[in-house]
Amino acid sequence: MLRELKTFLEVTKCGTFAAAGDRIGLTQSAVSAQMQRLEEALGYSLFERAGRSAQLTAEGRAAIGRAEQILDLFGGMCEGTEPRPVRGEVRLGSVSTAQAGLLPVTMSHLRRAGSEISLRIIPGSSLQLLALVDSCEIDAAILVEPPFALPRELNWSPLANERYALIAPQEAQESDWRALLSAHRFIRYDRGAFGGRLVDRFLRRHRLHVNDCAEMDELTGIAKMVEEGLGVALLPISPGLDVSQVRVFELKGDVFYRRIGVIERSEPRSAVFSLFSRALGEAARELYETIDSQK
Repeated sequence: MLRELKTFLEVTKCGTFAAAGDRIGLTQSAVSAQMQRLEEALGYSLFERAGRSAQLTAEGRAAIGRAEQILDLFGGMCEGTEPRPVRGEVRLGSVSTAQAGLLPVTMSHLRRAGSEISLRIIPGSSLQLLALVDSCEIDAAILVEPPFALPRELNWSPLANERYALIAPQEAQESDWRALLSAHRFIRYDRGAFGGRLVDRFLRRHRLHVNDCAEMDELTGIAKMVEEGLGVALLPISPGLDVSQVRVFELKGDVFYRRIGVIERSEPRSAVFSLFSRALGEAARELYETIDSQK
């Protein structure tokens, strides 16, 4: 039954028999047959078989932790009697600033905890990563909060709010953010990105007219353009964004924020992902407390 238990856990992660089969190299019918054998052995149903999705029964949800324990115990028998560190892989989508800021600190927390969790990082925009989680191609993603309601199959967990500020070249003479927007070309955060839409909404709300120089979704690239004296920009102050070579002007009473968080499927978490999630939360608290103290 070990094979069936492994397949069961894959189905709980992916949400459908077909998606789980694609991930582990089985046909949908083979996955279904394994689940039937497992249910017969246990004496109760694990899934509500309605439609394409594999909705867990109450017994099925309770079985997840037990299945993980059984597989862990068997793995320990194979490797001896010494306590085993938590090991496994997390397939994680991430926006670029989280890759440079949150993830290195998260991995440091995991290493200190003695785990052997590896990350497979998939870069992309927030919208692209959301689609990958929805299709079960990745386990979760760190991204900007979507400006629309999520389907019930997905779960959003906020990590931090990142305040926007205006950044300008070191040689800029103006001392007010409104004057800087008026006097310099504007390097725009892409309006197609969730975070870029917030900038566009801010400009419209305050009836601010800007002279666009460029528009892009890569925040590090925007900051570099500002550093080179090409213009000014409105950007979220993130742990993964180096603004040490530009001037930062706080928006004060007009400040607005983007929210960073994790999107995952609405199934019970594996032991590996639970440990990763705790380390990520610790890293976020550590990094954003530092940023807030530098205001």
